[in-house]
Amino acid sequence: MSGDVETVPIRTAAFGSDYISVTDIFTVGIGPSSSHTVGPMRAAKRFIEELPQNVYCATTRIKVELFGSLSLTGKGHRTDVAVVLGLLGWSPEAVDPKSVEALLAQVRNTGLLTAASRSCVAFDVDRDLIFSSDFHPRHPNAMTLTAYTGETVRLSRTFFSVGGGRIVEACDGAPPAVERPHDQVAVRYPFTSAADLLAFGCSSGLSIAEMMWENETSLRAPSETMQFLDEVHGAMMECIARGCEAVGVLPGRLKVPRRARGLRDRLLQVADSPDELHALDWVCVYALAVNEENAAGGRVVTAPTNGAAGVIPAVLKYYETFGRNPTLQGSRDLLLTAAAIGALYKRRASISAAEMGCQGEVGVACSMAAAGLTAALGGTNAQIENAAEIGMEHNLGLTCDPIGGLVQIPCIERNTMGALKAINASRLAMFGDGSHIVSLDAVIETMRQTGEDMRSKYKETSLGGLAVNVVEC
Repeated sequence: MSGDVETVPIRTAAFGSDYISVTDIFTVGIGPSSSHTVGPMRAAKRFIEELPQNVYCATTRIKVELFGSLSLTGKGHRTDVAVVLGLLGWSPEAVDPKSVEALLAQVRNTGLLTAASRSCVAFDVDRDLIFSSDFHPRHPNAMTLTAYTGETVRLSRTFFSVGGGRIVEACDGAPPAVERPHDQVAVRYPFTSAADLLAFGCSSGLSIAEMMWENETSLRAPSETMQFLDEVHGAMMECIARGCEAVGVLPGRLKVPRRARGLRDRLLQVADSPDELHALDWVCVYALAVNEENAAGGRVVTAPTNGAAGVIPAVLKYYETFGRNPTLQGSRDLLLTAAAIGALYKRRASISAAEMGCQGEVGVACSMAAAGLTAALGGTNAQIENAAEIGMEHNLGLTCDPIGGLVQIPCIERNTMGALKAINASRLAMFGDGSHIVSLDAVIETMRQTGEDMRSKYKETSLGGLAVNVVEC
């Protein structure tokens, strides 16, 4: 079960009637990785919460085993830190990034876990958190948590981190129990493909954003959806602002310097006489700012993953700063449309780099951002679908090979490329009338096939590509 093993992918929402909401696409958490940090933290927290009080009181030790990609790049992605935080009862949304090191130090110094005011349980980070070289046969991002009384197993659970911070659970050897939070909800436009979106749009006369909005009203009050969109928007802008002010060196042995603030300051110096690519330079600043925050373990919006968290905020900021007559509704339409496109990738393929390579992260974010920008600029549904298709078509085959297992090189710069490609894809689509040869559905299926054919050493394992061909200094 070790080595360059290809796993059987888990189709987390494959072609069912379940609805993927905008709240499933965008979540607020901490860096540096949605699948390696956010997902494992949620899994560890769930495990602690599933322990009945009488079992918890009798528990003398908890062991956590990480497999496959979670193990191979786990330390660079701070999976060990995330697991400890989850076992302490923290969620990615609630934990203060500034408190993380103190919480971890307390567990290391005492060798004890204290969660949700319960009694203490022994946990030695170096002994009880195991980085295994094995791959789980069902998913490359797997982890097993086990509670013991002495040598007796009291509870054992296996979780898979399937991308975007989402986890699924396998119990008693059965197939993974896929989470479908909205599968009992009847939405007005139950699209499962881009073809569905276009057909529903033709029959209803609504835009993709409007159809997504109508669907969301089946889940919650319109005011709540509006509030959620504005909170996501605010979190994205706050992350850009923090990243533009921060200086210093990112954590990890690569000693990568932050660049967003320096580039921002240079652009401000030439603001009175900008060149013709001034706007695109600012897009790079926005994307760098977000992903430097992510690499530092700061608070970001998973959009749709942490490794690709800078693409959509950078394009959104570009729209609001350089777009013609930008509006708040335009920004909301961008997010709603991007979520609809992201849902297609989650449903028909995967947004996990451990399954798809970086085409499943930055490639998907590029496609989502291209569609969203086109919507915000008043493009038709056909032009939106075309922009999304272009955004992915030119990211097909993109590998995930982070140097040192850190979400830094090439990840941070790659977000700038994804944002610039998204803008270019949108412009190309809006030059046309929406007619094109390759459909978005065909590109998503091609991405899925490419990801399944890609060798695992190019899928977030740091066993190939740049990760082995660049000497760490």
